[in-house]
Order: sequence, then C-alpha cells, then structure tokens
Amino acid sequence: MFNHHLDFSVYHARVRSYDQYCSIARGLDIIGDRWTLLIVRELLLQGPCRFTDLKNGLPGVATNMLSSRLKELEQTGLITRYDAPPPVATVLYELTRDGADLEPVLKQIGLWGLRRMTDDRADDAFQASWLAYAPAWFTADANPDGPPATIQLIAGGQEAVIALEGGSVRTWVGHVDHPDLVIDGSPRAVLGLVTGMIDLKAAKALGSTIRGKHQLLQRLHPIPATPEVE
Repeated sequence: MFNHHLDFSVYHARVRSYDQYCSIARGLDIIGDRWTLLIVRELLLQGPCRFTDLKNGLPGVATNMLSSRLKELEQTGLITRYDAPPPVATVLYELTRDGADLEPVLKQIGLWGLRRMTDDRADDAFQASWLAYAPAWFTADANPDGPPATIQLIAGGQEAVIALEGGSVRTWVGHVDHPDLVIDGSPRAVLGLVTGMIDLKAAKALGSTIRGKHQLLQRLHPIPATPEVE
C-alpha cells in the first residue's frame, strides 16, 4: 500500500509555508506542525491504526486537531487510509513509504531529546509503547554472542519487555514470565537506566528496584547520536 510517487504540487496548496527554497524549510512545511511527527511516531509503533487508536496514543490531542492533521498528512502523501474488511470493518490509517522514511528522522530527534529527559514532570503522560520503543531504537546488544535473555521493565505501572538474542534488541509491550532481570521504577529512572543516561546507583537513588542478573545492563549499549560531519 506504500505509494512513493508524490505530487509535490500539494505542498503549495498548504496555507502554512515558510516560502523558502531550502530543503529544511520544505520539510518543515510538511512535518513542522504540532502533533504531526507524533502521529508518525504512533503509526511507526502501532502499524495501521484506527482513529481511536491514534487518539489513545496521543494524550492531550483534540479530536478536531487530530482530524485536521490526518487530512493534511494524507494530502501530502505521508499517510494513506483505507477501509479494513471485517472483523475490523473501519477506516485504518497507514504510513506511505514516504511517511515511513521519517523513521530515522524520529530516531535522531529521540536521541537528541534523551538529553532533555533529566526530569519527569507530574503532568507528563506516559504509555507502555513509549517505554518499549526506547531500548529498541536507542540501544544495541554489546554481546551479540551472549545467551538469550529477557528484561522486564515496569515504569509508572506500564510494562514492557526487552529480549536480547543473536545480537538484536527486540521489545514489546506487556509481561513475560520468569525474566532474567526486572527493573521497576519511575519512567525517568527506568528509561534513563536502559538508555545509558544514568547508572545503576542513580536509578536506585531514584527509588528503583532491580532484581536478577544486573550484568545484563552491560549488554544494553547506547547508540550514539550521528557524529558531526567534518
């Protein structure tokens, strides 16, 4: 269902534009609006979504705002929608190939944003899918020849699993029986620990409990941000 052939004339139909002949400006004409990249995030994490799935994954977004953004993303060729057959029997939204090409952009923004995750505000929403994608996107297995292992994450009541095997870091939302390591704490502490932003001592100081094979944390090697081109 991917459509990589865009009609770039739709860009000029948008009301908001920087009107600059610059690739950064042209890109921001499309993805610079509030909520747009977070919609892309949810479609990358969840796959094809119903409108309600997207709204549930975007706490704080107004229904009319989400409808407007989806319409704009469809007009600019970043998403497509289609009628799913029974038993779903509703409209599903999906990224086009052009929209899916934003994944490395979001990963780099996320890596850059990790530096700004030093505090967790009381009014911040937090979801299990956000707990799951961070180690998958921002870490690598430092011991690809090591034995398979599972890590249970519990952050703010949300659960996710990390599986290390064959050099890959896989994650999913949910619970696993008999994990090799359990990390339970605040979102700031758990995410900080698994992404290498804080160490074990700091995580414990923030009230986290870590049970099991602590050495597995050494296998979660933070992926560095793209180095500057000299």
